[in-house]
Amino acid sequence: MIKTYIYVDILILHYFTISIIIYILLLYSKEDTLDILTVQGLLAMLQIIVIDILLAGDNAIVIGMAARNLPTHLQKKAIFWGTAGAIILRLVMAFLFVEALNNIPALRLVGGILLLWIGYKLVVDDDGEHNIEAKDNLRAAIMTIVIADGIMGIDNVIGVVGAASGNMTLVAVGMLITVPIIIYGSTLFVKVIERFPIILYVGGGILAWVGAAMSVEDKLISHTVEPYALLIKIGAVILVVGASLLVKKLKK
Repeated sequence: MIKTYIYVDILILHYFTISIIIYILLLYSKEDTLDILTVQGLLAMLQIIVIDILLAGDNAIVIGMAARNLPTHLQKKAIFWGTAGAIILRLVMAFLFVEALNNIPALRLVGGILLLWIGYKLVVDDDGEHNIEAKDNLRAAIMTIVIADGIMGIDNVIGVVGAASGNMTLVAVGMLITVPIIIYGSTLFVKVIERFPIILYVGGGILAWVGAAMSVEDKLISHTVEPYALLIKIGAVILVVGASLLVKKLKK
């Protein structure tokens, strides 16, 4: 059985690191920061939290697996520095993706379609196995945590950036809220999903809505599809949830 090691100072590190990044973003951002207290801001934040937790819950398990063979006094250091590196890497990935969205034609369209697939896979894939090799030295364990989280976090970054409409401050605030929940509440959340599987369908629907919203905002097609944007979003949700239900039934 895999143990997930919990340390209060790692929680402090999360808040400290991301709070500094948010402060820098607020100081130097040339764009108007989305007001989180508005209805639009609160809805975006809710979407980010749901997407973040649903897509990144397994990452906490990976952290525990990578550090489980270390001596107790080194497990703490591995989780501390591995998680810090993972947070920084994820924010860098988010920043690069935002820049790419703003500069590469049709990327919003492609990213939106990819989110539909991610939403579908979230519901359909119920295989929770992780093949992460436990390391017996500190440096290897840290690198494993950072690399594994980076690879597993690609879908998470795409989803969160889409929900935040490319606003990096909102992405960082969302991480400030969800990273500790993911690290310390993953086991509980898995049990909740097992008890209430409808949560996965809701998450898949949210990803489909965000993906459709991202796609219709692409300059390549926005002028053509704008009048039908709401119908496209609703259709995307029906398509993803419906296809997921069908495949799950066929699997039984």
